[in-house]
Amino acid sequence: MPDDPVRIKVLSAISEVAPAAWDACAGLDNPFLRHSFLLALEESGSASAKTGWQPQHLVIEENSKIVACAPLYLKDHSYGEYVFDWGWAEAYERAGGRYYPKLLSAIPFTPVPGKRLMLHPDASPELANALIAGMVQLAESHDVSSLHINFSTESEWQQLGEAGLLRRIGKQFHWENHGYTAFEDFLGDLSSRKRKSIRRERREVAEQGVILHTLTGEDIQERHWDAFFRFHVDTTQRKWGQRYLTREFFSLLPKLMADRVVLIVAEANDQLVGGALNFVGTDTLYGRYWGCVADFNFLHFEACYYRAIDFAIEHKLKKIEAGAQGPHKIQRGYLPCKTYSAHWIADVGFRNAVARFLQQETEEVHQEIAYLMTQSPFRQGGEN
Repeated sequence: MPDDPVRIKVLSAISEVAPAAWDACAGLDNPFLRHSFLLALEESGSASAKTGWQPQHLVIEENSKIVACAPLYLKDHSYGEYVFDWGWAEAYERAGGRYYPKLLSAIPFTPVPGKRLMLHPDASPELANALIAGMVQLAESHDVSSLHINFSTESEWQQLGEAGLLRRIGKQFHWENHGYTAFEDFLGDLSSRKRKSIRRERREVAEQGVILHTLTGEDIQERHWDAFFRFHVDTTQRKWGQRYLTREFFSLLPKLMADRVVLIVAEANDQLVGGALNFVGTDTLYGRYWGCVADFNFLHFEACYYRAIDFAIEHKLKKIEAGAQGPHKIQRGYLPCKTYSAHWIADVGFRNAVARFLQQETEEVHQEIAYLMTQSPFRQGGEN
């Protein structure tokens, strides 16, 4: 640890820290790590103790200056996380343990990879270990079963493993911009069959009378948020039986981070029928929430994947992260890549059982990614 006076604090709300101080550690590349996004979640009631996301953010102060921080929540369920531990919870409770509450370092309701051990550029690298130790100490003081750091960076994952946490890998599907200047350039990299398939899908959306609009900044009005919230509620309740985000969350977004929001809406017969919400980072477009209240062939692919590619190419973004799950994304040019999480478990016996499970799961994930890469739509060698 540095010689200067250092204090670690637990915050019960993101509003307890100045936005500039938090963002100086989080950086500006990833919009989900920003103070404004976390504030929108908390102020809207989406992430709160009432919904099972009790903020316990850690900050480290050195000479009264914040030099490190980590998003952290005390949770009494596993909803909205996307690194699934339901099986762990069931096994532990079947054995007589109490899995919840637990501690989680992640961004609520979005499986976004990014920094979890966030250091000020001038801070000592040793403070990352101080954050890890602070998380474990907080877990022990709360007497929770476990601590989970989800969707960390790979380097953090390595460091967390060196600190004694169990390491886990998963997969997502990302699209990369290989210097394309137009959508047709991207199609040119695909096999002939895949090119034809995507052109047909895009054409059929238009032939159904669906018009799509890509909206940013002041072009996004409250009526668009009203409609998108309706889409969000309909889709989440049909898929998961509940929704996570409140209507107020969508009103706070343009007030707190209007320059980071891209809303793609679909219109048919002068009615808004669907939409996809994206966030813009320094070099990445993050596709996150989708909803639709009507059935149109291929509209999901057009709104969520193809329009996102159009936007990324136009704005010279390097990558699109389209979130968790969905092998169907491969055929649209989104290829599998690894994600990383780390886990501290208090009970030694349970920890050993999870470690054995992770060893087997890791081999399976590597095999699955290798197989999925063989399904790539991109041309191989002299293929047309």
